[in-house]
Amino acid sequence: MRPGLIFDLDGTLVDSLPGIAASLNRALGLLGLPTHGHPEVRTFIGNGTLELARKAVPAGSPDDLARQVEAAFKEDYALTWPDGTAPYPGIPECLDTLVAAGFPMAILSNKPHPFTVEIVARLFPGVPLDPVLGQRPETPRKPDPEAALQIARFWGLAPENCRFIGDSTIDIATARAAGMPAVAVAWGYHDPAALLAAGGGHLVEKVRTLPAALGAD
Repeated sequence: MRPGLIFDLDGTLVDSLPGIAASLNRALGLLGLPTHGHPEVRTFIGNGTLELARKAVPAGSPDDLARQVEAAFKEDYALTWPDGTAPYPGIPECLDTLVAAGFPMAILSNKPHPFTVEIVARLFPGVPLDPVLGQRPETPRKPDPEAALQIARFWGLAPENCRFIGDSTIDIATARAAGMPAVAVAWGYHDPAALLAAGGGHLVEKVRTLPAALGAD
């Protein structure tokens, strides 16, 4: 059996920065707070919506303010995410190649679970990504390995027979904690040097080379 492939979502399969930044800035503006440009928001992404809000509010702000921003962000994002979210060029074809090669594939994201499921269903219809897991209250978010190990158990695979593919140091830390080889991608939201320093031993530079890096014939 082919190794199981667990993909991160934001920054790995989809470029969601424009949609996230727009919703975040509308939430901040609603509360009279300073907004941020895309380069700043890029550094906020990857550890869930509450951490996104905590990084976005002014330093020293009470946590209640971050929670207000998070709530406003989620309300806005639920309505507007399609305007600023799309697969990276070449990703649909890449997934088709991996499907044809017989790889089991799943999604594990720190984005709230309902958004994760909706985005995957809308952007990758017909692609057998199973399971699709976002951040859920009952399961610790990445880099805790539990959700990744749940996916391995669902497939009946040992962790070492899975690959964790992501764009962030959080994804690499998740892979290491789960005992899964990490495959880091260079087109997302974390700098390649940081990925290599975190232990992302296999760094894929271009989408078109990802299937070969994962062993697709």
